[in-house]
Amino acid sequence: MAGLTVAAVALPLALAFGVSSGADAAAGMITAIIAGTVIGSLSGGFYQISGPTGAMAAILTGIIAVQGLSGVLVATFIAGAILLLAGLFKLGNLTSFIPAPVITGFTSGIAIIIALGQIDNFFGTTSVGENALTRLFSYNSNFNPDLPTFLLGLLILLLLIFYPKKWAHVLPASLVAIILATLASIIFKLPVAKVGKIPTSLITGERLHFSTLNFALLKQLFLPAVSIAMLGMIESLLCGASAGRMTGKDLDSNQELVAQGIGNMILPFFGGIPATAAIARTSVAIKSGAQTRLAGIFHAFFLFLSMILFAPIMSQIPMAALASVLLVTSWRMHEWSTIKTMLHQKNRTAILLFFATMLSTIIFDLSIAIVLGIILGCIFFIAKSAKISITTEEVDWRRMDLPYSEAGTDWAVIYITGPLFFMSANQLKKELDQAIGRKGIIFSLRGVPSIDLTARDIFADYLSVARLNDQRVIFTSMQPEVKAQLKHLWEKDAHSPVHHPTVAHALTTLHQEF
Repeated sequence: MAGLTVAAVALPLALAFGVSSGADAAAGMITAIIAGTVIGSLSGGFYQISGPTGAMAAILTGIIAVQGLSGVLVATFIAGAILLLAGLFKLGNLTSFIPAPVITGFTSGIAIIIALGQIDNFFGTTSVGENALTRLFSYNSNFNPDLPTFLLGLLILLLLIFYPKKWAHVLPASLVAIILATLASIIFKLPVAKVGKIPTSLITGERLHFSTLNFALLKQLFLPAVSIAMLGMIESLLCGASAGRMTGKDLDSNQELVAQGIGNMILPFFGGIPATAAIARTSVAIKSGAQTRLAGIFHAFFLFLSMILFAPIMSQIPMAALASVLLVTSWRMHEWSTIKTMLHQKNRTAILLFFATMLSTIIFDLSIAIVLGIILGCIFFIAKSAKISITTEEVDWRRMDLPYSEAGTDWAVIYITGPLFFMSANQLKKELDQAIGRKGIIFSLRGVPSIDLTARDIFADYLSVARLNDQRVIFTSMQPEVKAQLKHLWEKDAHSPVHHPTVAHALTTLHQEF
């Protein structure tokens, strides 16, 4: 029953994502069937339901525009091999290195690309260009909407928006919308674009053959394949993490990558497009009571059955109806609660990462967007880490219950907190320059987790000037790594600084000397 429920949700989405990818509805159906069977049987969690997704369809449109469907088939095979190797080499935790705002940003970017890609089908017009932006700009001189197509798309869109949520538990809104639109198209003979022929075989005419694979072609399509593999990894593992929390059973991330790799290597030989785990279908499976991998396999079986029995009817599905389904899907893809929280908290770093990734996803592609997001995230983290805290306190002997000593006047303790490296070196040098005139300085480095060569050289220069001014310098409370880096400073000669375990220990020892 869980498989049947998921199939009802997956059917319109498989058709829609097949069309929106630039391939056709048949490719979407074949992908859902093969992926549901192969990947579902091998996945890292029994709850994972794989198939074509909106995110993948969004990046395929650009590849198909340049390389054609044959190029996508080859790229899918390469991407599958990359995913398989990633699983075998235990790289399943790589997604944890991607900042959350970056993931939110490229999800929103992909959602916008999907929405822009449906303008043609929704309005019954035609655009030109290799990506979403160029096609959008082409409407300036080429926007002639077809009224019947637009009205049908609008009615289906309104139905999807206002469909009662309590009914969705029995019949998914998208399935109802597709059925009603198809019936209207057939009964009233509406002059609108249809999906077209749906095959009754899992093997299509345009599919990958081993004879077409050669080194030059593999080299040419390697970068698009990396984009596909990267998206497949991110989407599948994030889906598994979310589903794992719902079920209380963690995803075996490396096994999931192996499954995705094998599935995507097989799919092109049937004429399928890339597949990933889909959070919407996976959550439906869990809520419908899925307990084993059979839920995903049965979902694929029911999709195959519907293709065999209802192919002539499905071929009459209006493209405008699929466009409406995808417009609603793209809207729901945005992580609105996360975006709202970022804006409400005025987290400037997160907001900048989000918008930078979203815009680069739309303008360039997913690979560039993620790399840019990670680089920006690292830069922001380094910039934030560069802020160190330096506090200078006069030594108050009486507060320590030690008798006042004239010899202990003009001593200060400098407390430093934060990593000392090249980006914080300037601030460190300015603070040290202000302390050079005192009789003695105690550095407390308990809050310094690490120190690099630049900061170490600043301390070395400071000590050289301190010797000339007969200033005593003591280091205290050092972390093992910091102590190892600074050790050579007090091994040079007899006038080099000493170190103590704590500030209190250093002050007590000093007072005894006085």
